[in-house]
Amino acid sequence: MTVILYTTPSCASCRKARHWLDTHRIAYRERNMVATPLTASELKAILRLTETGTDEIISTRSKPYQQLKLAVDDLPLRELYALIQQNPTILRRPIIHDDRRLQVGYNEDEIRSFLPRQVRVLARNQAQQRVNLVK
Repeated sequence: MTVILYTTPSCASCRKARHWLDTHRIAYRERNMVATPLTASELKAILRLTETGTDEIISTRSKPYQQLKLAVDDLPLRELYALIQQNPTILRRPIIHDDRRLQVGYNEDEIRSFLPRQVRVLARNQAQQRVNLVK
């Protein structure tokens, strides 16, 4: 199960995500989505992992979104895929995913879901022990 990190060169959150993955020794494949836009099948895979569909991945603050003034939710999927491929910075970033999980944007608490389960359990147990010592 490979973690994929979609980034853009000038994105500070992308650099934070890359650093976090490196620090936690999580293998990943990075892809500059401006240099190599996502394919329709990659976009489908990402949308399948969302809870709220396009709302989760489209950056309404991006210049392309504001300039185009489109109702993204009303677009047929093929047109949406073409729009994203022509304007990749319309996507929120970074986008991090594997076969089961999706993280859009950088959030240090949520990105922990990419840690192996045994590491998460160990960290939770250690935190619980620290809490018990304080009592």
